[in-house]
Amino acid sequence: MSRYAEPKSAREPLPATPDIGGARNFLVGACLALAILAVYAPVREHQFLNYDDDEYVTANVAVRNGFSADSIVWAFTSTHQATWHPLTGLSHMLDVELFGLRAGAHLRMNVILHIMATLMLLVVMREMTGAFWPSAFVAGVFALHPLHVESVAWVSERKDVLSGLLWMLTLWRYGRFVRRPTRARYLVLVLVFALALLAKPMVVTLPFVLLLLDVWPLRRHASGGRTWGALIAEKLPLLGMAIVVSIVTFFVQRGAGAVAPLAVVPLGPRIANAIVAYATYLRKAVWPSDLAPFYPFDPALPLAQVVGAGVLLTAVSVLAVAMRRTRPYLLVGWLWFLGTLVPVIGLVRQGEQAMADRFTYLPLVGVSIMVAWGGAEILKNRRGILAGLGVAT
Repeated sequence: MSRYAEPKSAREPLPATPDIGGARNFLVGACLALAILAVYAPVREHQFLNYDDDEYVTANVAVRNGFSADSIVWAFTSTHQATWHPLTGLSHMLDVELFGLRAGAHLRMNVILHIMATLMLLVVMREMTGAFWPSAFVAGVFALHPLHVESVAWVSERKDVLSGLLWMLTLWRYGRFVRRPTRARYLVLVLVFALALLAKPMVVTLPFVLLLLDVWPLRRHASGGRTWGALIAEKLPLLGMAIVVSIVTFFVQRGAGAVAPLAVVPLGPRIANAIVAYATYLRKAVWPSDLAPFYPFDPALPLAQVVGAGVLLTAVSVLAVAMRRTRPYLLVGWLWFLGTLVPVIGLVRQGEQAMADRFTYLPLVGVSIMVAWGGAEILKNRRGILAGLGVAT
């Protein structure tokens, strides 16, 4: 049961401080950090790429000059690659101040941020669910999955690892707010979410994820007696911030010519690409082969491929809905995956790509949740079956 489930009576209060696993949490966290350091050790020899790194760092005068009053103003009033994320710009400036233009040092900072995000995810899942090993599995997949290499080992994707860390911190602050709702805790939650939005607009889906967590593992709607209206109202400030950033991002991208109008790319091919992209992300999550830095958009996908992908997505959706009461983690994980990809799934055309590995940095957590808790239940039932057979014989 979730550590945050509501007490059955007033005489069964929740503990003031959650048990986060003690030494076991520390040892597993240390192993994850060392594994990340080992896997990404080669980045210290990497160089800047001529694919976006020039726009973000090497040819960007404001960033190359480091911190100044003018560069800080620039960060909040200008865009990188048709996207407004001032905190990311400031982080690149900080790297230049500390390391100059040594690409390996910039990438090591990406690795550090990725480690911090991984450890924060481990703590969040452990605190919210009370299940250590499934939480460790989710954190391990986040730490080492090949789909995340692009986000960590590419200077231009600082926005991924920075926003990823702030996403995890927002989840952590939300969990603490749920345990003891106070105005101060809510203000901290709002502040951390605001910083996440300033790092990368893709995190606009985070209020939606908080609602999913209210279902499982927090169980605030089922056992907490709270209505959906109350839970949504609680998140209105966060939703308002997300809507504002979404509108700003859309107009910034449209003004830069990065949004293709329907006359250029009709709605039909966009929907077909989105369906196939979802299924392809799932396939690459399970079997990460044929990875590439760029997947070109195909406006004429084969009908059989679109139908096959649609059948797969429908089947998983039907299964998750059918088991929502007995295994709510399936629906929560599935909606996490589907929902967090919405801003980049291609219904609003941005750029020439059909999909991108880096887009899975946060959405893949949802799939990991499904596998972790589903696998744990299968193992538990298997042990029960084997024990029963042993008694019978």
